[in-house]
Amino acid sequence: MKRFVTDHELQALGKSYCVKNRRLVLTNGCFDLLHTGHVRYLQQARELGDALIVAVNSDTSVKELKGPTRPINSETDRAEVLAALRCVDHVTIFHGMRVTDVIRTLRPAIYAKGGDYTLETLDPGERAALEEVGATISLLALVPGRSTTSVLERASANS
Repeated sequence: MKRFVTDHELQALGKSYCVKNRRLVLTNGCFDLLHTGHVRYLQQARELGDALIVAVNSDTSVKELKGPTRPINSETDRAEVLAALRCVDHVTIFHGMRVTDVIRTLRPAIYAKGGDYTLETLDPGERAALEEVGATISLLALVPGRSTTSVLERASANS
């Protein structure tokens, strides 16, 4: 099956898993500098279902979320690195600030998010879309001390 999925292919991908009675897991994020925390998180997310699709924030949305010096890596580079991981079955790039449209189009069985979120702090629109499609929300534990921000801070301190 195809690893890189365009916006136009999301609906067919979601339907193909549903018809086969397979649980598709969706997660999303910037994944700017891939580190151990990301890898462990993605492995945990993949274990929740039969396949994992990662929705990667576009360069524009990363800049809006993280500031003018980000992203470090382009959206296509970030997507390619993620697609190379054994635990990632599919990757898509989304262009809005929120993954709401991807949720509604893909209709995943499970949505995984990092433990820095709670059900109350999930974006209300995303949460409503997840409830609308009947997705189970799974909050996964973070790896302490592992974040892109901490990697960048260490790199800056050492230069």
